[in-house]
Amino acid sequence: MRKKVDERIRTLIENGVKSRHRSMFVIIGDKSRDQIVNLHYMLSKATIKSRPNVLWCYRDKLELSSHRKKRAKQVKKLMQRGLLDPEKVDPFSLFLETGGITYCLYKDSERILGNTFGMCILQDFEALTPNLLARTIETVEGGGLIILLLRSLSSLTSLYTMVMDVHERYRTESHLEAAGRFNERFLLSLASCKACVLMDDEMNVLPISSHIRSITPIPVKEDSEGLPEGEWDLKNLKEQLSDEFPVGPLIKKCCTLDQGRAVVTFLDAILDKTLRCTVALLAGRGRGKSAALGLAVAGAVAAGYSNIFVTAPSPENLKTLFDFVCKGLNAVEYKEHIDFDVVKSTNPEFKKATVRINIYKQHRQTIQYIQPQEHEKLSQVELLVVDEAAAIPLPVVKSLLGPYLVFLSSTVNGYEGTGRSLSLKLLQQLEEQSQVSNKSVEGSVSGRLFKKIELSESIRYASADPIELWLHGLLCLDVTSSIPPINRLPPPGECDLYYVNRDTLFSYHRDSELFLQRMMSLYVASHYKNSPNDLQLMADAPAHHLFVLLGPVDETSNQLPDILCVVQVCLEGQISRKSAMKSLSAGHQPFGDQIPWKFCEQFREANFPSLSGARIVRIATHPSAMRLGYGSQAVELLTRYFEGQFAPITEVEISDEDVQAHVRVTEAAEKVSLLEESIKPRTNLPPLLVSLRERRPEKLHYIGVSFGLTLDLFRFWRRHKFAPFYIGQIPSTVTGEHTCMVLKPLNNDEIEANESAQWGFFGPFYRDFRLRFIRLLGISFPGMEYKLAMSVLDPKINFTELDPSEDTIGEFLNAIRYLMSAHDMKRLEAYADNLVDFHLILDLVPLLAQLYFMEKLPVTLSYAQASVLLCTGLQLRNITYIEGQMKLERQQILSLFIKVMKKFHKYLYGIASKEIESTMPRMREIPLEPHEISVDDDLHEAAKQVEEKMKMNNEGLLDVGMLQQYAIVDGDVDFAGALQSGGGKVPSGGVVSVKSNKTKAEKQGKRKEKDQSSKKRSKDDGYKSNKKKKV
Repeated sequence: MRKKVDERIRTLIENGVKSRHRSMFVIIGDKSRDQIVNLHYMLSKATIKSRPNVLWCYRDKLELSSHRKKRAKQVKKLMQRGLLDPEKVDPFSLFLETGGITYCLYKDSERILGNTFGMCILQDFEALTPNLLARTIETVEGGGLIILLLRSLSSLTSLYTMVMDVHERYRTESHLEAAGRFNERFLLSLASCKACVLMDDEMNVLPISSHIRSITPIPVKEDSEGLPEGEWDLKNLKEQLSDEFPVGPLIKKCCTLDQGRAVVTFLDAILDKTLRCTVALLAGRGRGKSAALGLAVAGAVAAGYSNIFVTAPSPENLKTLFDFVCKGLNAVEYKEHIDFDVVKSTNPEFKKATVRINIYKQHRQTIQYIQPQEHEKLSQVELLVVDEAAAIPLPVVKSLLGPYLVFLSSTVNGYEGTGRSLSLKLLQQLEEQSQVSNKSVEGSVSGRLFKKIELSESIRYASADPIELWLHGLLCLDVTSSIPPINRLPPPGECDLYYVNRDTLFSYHRDSELFLQRMMSLYVASHYKNSPNDLQLMADAPAHHLFVLLGPVDETSNQLPDILCVVQVCLEGQISRKSAMKSLSAGHQPFGDQIPWKFCEQFREANFPSLSGARIVRIATHPSAMRLGYGSQAVELLTRYFEGQFAPITEVEISDEDVQAHVRVTEAAEKVSLLEESIKPRTNLPPLLVSLRERRPEKLHYIGVSFGLTLDLFRFWRRHKFAPFYIGQIPSTVTGEHTCMVLKPLNNDEIEANESAQWGFFGPFYRDFRLRFIRLLGISFPGMEYKLAMSVLDPKINFTELDPSEDTIGEFLNAIRYLMSAHDMKRLEAYADNLVDFHLILDLVPLLAQLYFMEKLPVTLSYAQASVLLCTGLQLRNITYIEGQMKLERQQILSLFIKVMKKFHKYLYGIASKEIESTMPRMREIPLEPHEISVDDDLHEAAKQVEEKMKMNNEGLLDVGMLQQYAIVDGDVDFAGALQSGGGKVPSGGVVSVKSNKTKAEKQGKRKEKDQSSKKRSKDDGYKSNKKKKV
């Protein structure tokens, strides 16, 4: 049956095309897809240009396949089952056959960034998140349509209780029921959007969209020359630069004045050719950033740049950029296939996206796409273009920067906001470096320049687009420019903390909405990592609670108080031991309960998850009140609140009225049809703000925090008596920071602990963490800043008042005996005496550092000495690295190092000198004992021996036997004859010669006997002399 379409629907579409504003249709019913064809037809009739292309987003399954052959099989099955009449042509099937439809899974929606569509269809409402809404709706051009498909509902209020896919992540074992506050606010906001229509699947407008009753066609506003308002300045700019090359031809491609000025700024940096400039382009979605970059790249080619690299999360995000590069090249009279060629990707993941443009006209020039992680390929680059930089992890963006011309483009609003990370961190650093370099060089050409451009005028659609205003209001996207000023900054001690009722906050009342916008403005302005999904988490998560720090409230004034600080808290714990054991055995952590599950995993502790605790998710302080003590005051009041210090004894026993299930909507739940149902905000709501003294606190055992580890943040939590128990070894891919979890035990009588009052039950776990962190510093954290590592360890470096007992020293000696030898001590002594180089004891430094930071070596060191010991002994860094870290000279560092070693040697030698000496090897000593006889007696004995020897010698000389050989046998006659021959007298010499009468043989025998006797005598003399020497 044919039915006439409501003229108001047609008028809304045509008005949107005329004013370049988008329109939105929410179709409720199981046959809602049939009306897509009619809406697309009306849009095609109203649009002057070609048939609008369509983006169709879904969760996991389409009713009819996007693949032609599979769709034909599905149609055939429907015909066989009698669900499709073959005689009738299905308009929806024809619509699918005509093409021009891009299908995209919600999980793959990142690849549509940078693309533009005439119509966007969103099905599977349960799978939608604020991120997906922002990402998909912002791809639609002016005059286009956004169509949201919902299944049949008996009442629109069913959305309030609809279970969304994301709710599965919000549920924990102790908090099972997620509320539908975000859907309630979403539905109520649709009624306030003038360009949104809710209708059923027969195109009957629902009462909630009563604002289009009075809609009328609008005329096109034109001035006397036929130009739309707002383009006059752009026309003048184009005329002024028409004769400049290459600026003139390129500026003619610009659609808005903001875009034209951005292109001029880019080309100024290009034509400067000093390659020392970084230009950042920031804007919301649909402002023409990619187009401006594409025109600037074409200008760089015309200016003679040879190596141009372009990067983005995916080459599909660069479709618009490469299209405008080609348009810009055509504008400067480059012709495709003659002067340049476009190369498509052969990688199936990139789906034939453009990855390179080769130019040949003047000389070899290249525009090349690289993936963000391939920064090592940038050695010869002259110009680097980073598009959608907000979607690239911050450390990767930093690694891409270098001594060449850099153009950055980033979306700061519109989808998950690492854009704030880019603008708050990286761009701020670049701006500060530029200012420092400008001051230092004082006008010289060195130093790096930084320029920032912001686009406010939309390209995809005209300004004041109602869908953009609605989306920004719903998701609190554009709140940074509307941060309310603070009239007075009261002392932190006068401020008080209030509990925020979320039912009232998300009720879409005027005052509640203003308060919510102010809260979110603090979130976005003070925290680097923001996402539209955070809003749904705040609204629907059952375990999350909100607190605000306000100054003294004047109840007589009829205005909202100034918000100084916002605190978001998530209740965790109360997990059964069975679930904890199951998680430990399976190695899987469920969603939520971050601190209990991480604690359970790190210490293999199954009892801790059963405790109840609170995790501080965020603390957002007003930009005008930062570093004034308001955050500390909020943490202090929150701790006291959960310890029960605010609740009087009489109030503790009162039944808790505010801790209850989400209040169900009853105002509009009457038994009426969709066409008669009236939706309006609830009226019977509790107060928005509740004093902590009027609310019963949850009974908790601890408060914890999880954050990206930085020095300032860690010191903030350390001041409030929080201690770490986990630091992630792998840094975050978004911020490059290590995840840190800290914990503070609360005063609670339910837990027995034998530890000190400061840490309670947490004491043993904290000591175990410190021991592990000491071991991991040289493995997983060698590059951590020494100040941060010292803050995490919080070592005791002053031992002046410590008097170690003998038992402690004995235990230490027993332990170190197996770690250090006596040779090690000698080497340490040699270095302490300046006899050897420090390389000789480098193997001992890690051991000594571990002993010291474990408080086993009670030696007092200065902070600088302990820092040098940490860098060399725990992080295993060399002296050159420490120079850069501590900003000290090499000799100063070595001086600190040797002082530490001298103190260690003095202490160790003082307690273990005897142990060391006893274990050293020695030469064997010969004992010197006195003789048994005195020296005089020994001399007398020797004299006697000499006398005896002389006597024996004399006796030998007078031996009769020896003289016998000279005897004259029977020689009396011969003797008398000899005397007579001498005249009868003896001669004066006393010698008378008498001839012997012995034979020759006898003489020889006598001679032999004489020789033998002389030999024997000499031998005896030698024996006696040797014997005397031994004595």
